[in-house]
Order: sequence, then structure tokens, then C-alpha cells
Amino acid sequence: MTPVEEKLLRRAIELAVAARAAGDPPFGSLLVGPGGEVLREERNTTVTENDITLHPELKLARWAAQELDPSTACETTMFTSCQPCGMCTGAIERSGLGGVVFALSTEQLGGLKPAIPAPAVRLQGPALFELASAAVKGYYV
Repeated sequence: MTPVEEKLLRRAIELAVAARAAGDPPFGSLLVGPGGEVLREERNTTVTENDITLHPELKLARWAAQELDPSTACETTMFTSCQPCGMCTGAIERSGLGGVVFALSTEQLGGLKPAIPAPAVRLQGPALFELASAAVKGYYV
């Protein structure tokens, strides 16, 4: 890790500290453009805004998808205090961002949290292939 990358990761951690001080889960992230400029910063606001989707990584991925052209997005890096969750990872992939640098891994974060088993989500499918595939066929060409 370069000194510049370390500085950016430290800023993500500062944003996590600010989130915690505001009463939200301690997560922070920032986007760094192709020239090394900080494009945008976000922190978790899931509690204070009563919205489970307001992870900083998701907010930044959404912003990037709306505001950056694809050639800029693919050269942009997210620096974040913790490895993005599945929801955020999906959004980051769809936004076209070029990479993610994180401080804590999901495994390391798990070691810092109490073990609370999450209820399993029951998935059922696939079903109605012909009908469902007709809606999608030809879209991804």
C-alpha cells in the first residue's frame, strides 16, 4: 500500500468514526478519481435516516452510476473502512467502479461483533423458465 492509499484509507476510517459519533454503524467510504482527487465521501446513515440501504458504499456506487461516465468510473477507486457487504458489492459491480480498497475484512469485522445468527432467507426457484426468459431474451445484446 502506498502512502497516498494509506492516507485515503485513514480518511475512510475517520468517516466511520463520524458515523458512529452520529449514532450510526461505524462505516465510511470515499471515491477517488483517475487523477487521485477525492470525488465524494459518505458515511453510514442507516439508523439516523431509518433506511437499511444507506451504507456508504451503496450511496457512492449509486452516485457514480448517475454522475460518472463509464470511462471515468472504471478508473475510479473506492476506499472504505470495511469490506463491502453483498448488497454493496453488487451495486459497486453494476456502477462500473474500477476497484475497492478496504481496511477491515468481513471476517475481521465478524470477530468484532457479537455472534447473532441471522435468519436464513428461504429461496424458491427457478420456475416458469419459458415465461421469465421471454421477458429477458434479447435485452442483453
